Amino acid sequence: MDEAIRRVEADANRSADTHLHVFPLPAEWGIDLYLKDESVHPTGSLKHRLARSLFLYGLANGWIREGVTVVEASSGSTAVSEAYFARLLGLPFVAVMPASTSPEKIALIEFHGGRCHLVTDPTAVYGEAHRIARETGGHFLDQFTFAERATDWRGNNNIAESVFNQMALERHPVPSWIVVGAGTGGTSATIGRYARYRRYATSLAVVDPENSAFFDSWVDDDPTRTTGRASRIEGIGRPRCEPSFIPAVIDRMIQVPDAASIAAMRLLAEVTGLRAGGSTGTNLWGALSVIAGMRAAGQVGSVVTLLCDGGERYAHTYYNDEWVVGEGLDLAPYTETMRRFLATGEWR
Repeated sequence: MDEAIRRVEADANRSADTHLHVFPLPAEWGIDLYLKDESVHPTGSLKHRLARSLFLYGLANGWIREGVTVVEASSGSTAVSEAYFARLLGLPFVAVMPASTSPEKIALIEFHGGRCHLVTDPTAVYGEAHRIARETGGHFLDQFTFAERATDWRGNNNIAESVFNQMALERHPVPSWIVVGAGTGGTSATIGRYARYRRYATSLAVVDPENSAFFDSWVDDDPTRTTGRASRIEGIGRPRCEPSFIPAVIDRMIQVPDAASIAAMRLLAEVTGLRAGGSTGTNLWGALSVIAGMRAAGQVGSVVTLLCDGGERYAHTYYNDEWVVGEGLDLAPYTETMRRFLATGEWR
């Protein structure tokens, strides 16, 4: 266990902090937008942080031991990162995922030595993960339960601490808003708690895609809400309200149509050259919506959101025009809304 924890901590020690990119907005607005680029982690996504925390949590609790099979229920990026850490520790890893997961992510999990167990019913991933862990005598990492408690939200190099440190020399060093999506809910819980704990005047907005239970659960204060359908935007949105989702730390939630997410993801590449995944598009649409509200209220300040993973994982889906048409998505109205906003300041 001592050696395992040393290896995980050494991996973190080898990694530099992730970049904070500036998204170009008209200077006269007095509002700055930043994207924290989590795609530069060794496994290419925001989930690298979560996977590291889950492994350390499991090791410290004595649940992960030498030779134990590690199991996860994941739509992709978390499993990629967990496969990386399992291989680092010489442990077998099984990812239970919906059959709709992109082939690029499946290939990445297998590249890192993991085994993919695909299920046709997205709601069955939890039961299958429990079953496999039980039958192998393994450990179910259960990101959806432990994400909010495995990460030290008070600091210790979490994503919130990193954002505020990197903003220190900007013209608006304390963000007016931080905008993130929710998959497990762990990232929003960490940022919301940290901002309050450090007494920052920062509000937290959480964006939610179609077919996700989080938005209605937050609006109605009902943790039992379900949709029975998987999110089309991989990495965020859930068919049920997960245990790690902490609604009380969220100041605003924004429902984002899937076509808007993909349009924003593509606009990001057009404007900045940064190719990201669909969840980053959801974040960007939400951030621009927040900025439109700030402009309408005559406010200045900064907004920070996340670039969650790289676009190379979605060449066959979000960046494929045939796939978009096959899904019945029309990106044009949302693209026009964003282009008009960046050119004129009008959000419609």
